[in-house]
Amino acid sequence: MQRIHNVTQLADLDDDALARCYAYPRELAGPWLRANFVSSIDGAFAVDGVSKGLGTDADHRVFHVLRELAEVILVGAGTVRAENYGGAHPDPERRRAHFRHGIGGSADGAPPPIAVVTASARLDPAAKLFTDAETPPLIITTAHAEAERVDALRAAGARIVVAGEAAITATSLVRVLAEHGLHRVLCEGGPHLFGQLAEAGLVDELCLSTSPVLVGGAGGRISLSASGFDLPMARKQLVLAEDGTVLARWARR
Repeated sequence: MQRIHNVTQLADLDDDALARCYAYPRELAGPWLRANFVSSIDGAFAVDGVSKGLGTDADHRVFHVLRELAEVILVGAGTVRAENYGGAHPDPERRRAHFRHGIGGSADGAPPPIAVVTASARLDPAAKLFTDAETPPLIITTAHAEAERVDALRAAGARIVVAGEAAITATSLVRVLAEHGLHRVLCEGGPHLFGQLAEAGLVDELCLSTSPVLVGGAGGRISLSASGFDLPMARKQLVLAEDGTVLARWARR
């Protein structure tokens, strides 16, 4: 029987050890794009339209560690609206410690901004994204977005970046992050944004939590794109939780 390497029990890892399991590369010349998703055993990424129904204690623990390590949290506007996104609030001391150890975080302990990809800038300036954020969100939009919408988001505290005329390509999105010095990227969805980035060959890593449940239904999967693609990935790590949650980390070959 073949032995599976790099398998760890979650119960054996304290918070510092878990953070080291998910450390970003120390030397980065440009953005390293990590995606994080939770899915059911039968492949669903949401229950009743949101991912919260699939979350387990183990998945929540990794979710918070990944946010502690990231320099920016990238998400599509549809996911922001569906999940009622607020700002990130990781522990500042842990972010400073991660930075000192060279695995992520930030020198001043400030939370990573939520970077929202929206060609139309159709977001509610009264939403939690703006009212519940210690670090102003970064709105990545287009020149064709209505000026009134853009002005309202700017007035709500957002930083606005134009990344295209009428559409935002995966390449232009990553270029914007690089220009802002945001190299440790955590993409939290949704499937269309992740699929666009994966189809362009720009995904470096996928952290996938498999929740021990079957849900059925007609829901989509974590990656949706205009056409099929083949992006070989290598398994870097498996962490197993007592409740059956499987926490896998895959990196591009």
